[in-house]
Amino acid sequence: MTIDIPKTTVHRMVHRVTWAVVGLLKRIIHFPQGNNINDVGDGFARLAGSAHFNVVVGAIDGCHIRVKPRKADENCYLNRKLFYSIQLQAICDHRGRYVDICCGFPGSVHDSRVLKNSPVYLQQQYPPDGRCIIGDGGYPCLAAPIRLLTPYRPPNLNPVQARYNSMLSRARNIIERSFGMMKTRWRSIFFKTLEVSPTFASAVITCCTILHNLCLDNGDIMEPEEDEAGDDGPEPEPEHRAQEPGGCGWIIGSTWGDLA
Repeated sequence: MTIDIPKTTVHRMVHRVTWAVVGLLKRIIHFPQGNNINDVGDGFARLAGSAHFNVVVGAIDGCHIRVKPRKADENCYLNRKLFYSIQLQAICDHRGRYVDICCGFPGSVHDSRVLKNSPVYLQQQYPPDGRCIIGDGGYPCLAAPIRLLTPYRPPNLNPVQARYNSMLSRARNIIERSFGMMKTRWRSIFFKTLEVSPTFASAVITCCTILHNLCLDNGDIMEPEEDEAGDDGPEPEPEHRAQEPGGCGWIIGSTWGDLA
């Protein structure tokens, strides 16, 4: 049996439900507080295999989601892999649960620039004093305005540096697994081009991150398939920019509200 529902009705229903879920953003995606901070630090120490990593309270990375931009904006959304995308920057805890997201920067923008224009960087609300987050070599190593640890750059690493890199990689892998969980659960969103405007695509991806946290909170854990949990490596800094970040779309962040 088929149900003949007008496309305009489906469009209205999808938008209504999506924005209703996005309205839960700050209730579901938020920084850990109180004793939860210690639990997150202990969790990263276990992931790294070293008690020294108990100061880590988050892993950061970016993910590209295919979109179909307007002709006038195509250069803005063309990423280094030569497809059109928007970016999801996320920080997760030791379980892969998101504690901060920023979604909507066009694909041409480098990871480090997305970070420096995101709420978590500009508002300096996380990590708390004495703690840090970790990222791959696509990010700068920072002491301020936020504390961010990244790997030593090869070659010519001494044994201590090589061991540190190995431990950091084991701890940081949780953000890759987190993206892999989402890609496995919502394959039609993350492996096909979203046939919606880039503005609404940001809301769709934000909706997925909220539902991802709700699934983890309720014990619904989906292991990522191997190809979907892989790391493509740090993004090289390009020499030229198509456009300044945020110039083509609508940015949604769990610390800010909606930004034009």
